[in-house]
Formats: sequence, C-alpha cells, structure tokens
Amino acid sequence: QVQLAESGGGSVQTGGSLRLSCAVSGRIFSNYALAWFRQAPGKEREFVAAITWTARTYYADFVKGRFTISRDNAKTTVDLQMNSLKPEDTALYYCASRLTRVEVAGLSVSSGYNYWGQGTQVTVSS
Repeated sequence: QVQLAESGGGSVQTGGSLRLSCAVSGRIFSNYALAWFRQAPGKEREFVAAITWTARTYYADFVKGRFTISRDNAKTTVDLQMNSLKPEDTALYYCASRLTRVEVAGLSVSSGYNYWGQGTQVTVSS
C-alpha cells in the first residue's frame, strides 16, 4: 500500500506561483514513478508531470517551462512548483503513484497508476 496526501493548493492571480506537495508513505520504495495529474470541471483528468525512480522527469507540453516536479532524496515527498499560472491551470490536482515500469509514453496514462491522493484545488483568477 502507498498513501499519498497533497497540500499547497490555493487561489492566485494570473502570473502567480504555487507549490504543491505530496507526502508519500507506506511502500515508498515500491514506486516506479510519482506523478501529478489534474482535472478541471467538466473535463477529463490529464497528465501534468512525472518523476521516475531514477529521478527522470517528464512534462505535459502545456506546462513545460512553467512547472517543475521534484522529489526529496528520501522519496517521501514529491513537489510541483508552478510558475506563471494561467486561468486554464485551474483544476483539482492529484498526486499518483505507479508501481510498475513503463515506457515514457505510458507515464501520462492515468489508468496505469495504482494509488491516488484526494487532490488539492488550484484556482487561478484573471
């Protein structure tokens, strides 16, 4: 079992920044990858960023250059630094854990993740 708990969401204006954090507990060393997904009202859940066991990072095109995913050395937290926020970034952000290895393209597939947090709301106003 892996437990995930997100924090750090909130409301900011366009151009502002937020840092989301996900606390990871349980079978920490079973994780192949940890990722952030988001879901806006009326839309499907979409991939934001992922970091693998070897600390390789991957991003959705729409956040490249604005968001940074990172992980502490003990692998107990994974953060998402979000800069230059836009109203379209408004969504519920989820942390997710994947146990099995997958090719890069598979990291963006939500069904491949085994555990999920409850989500933290990010609202960006214009």
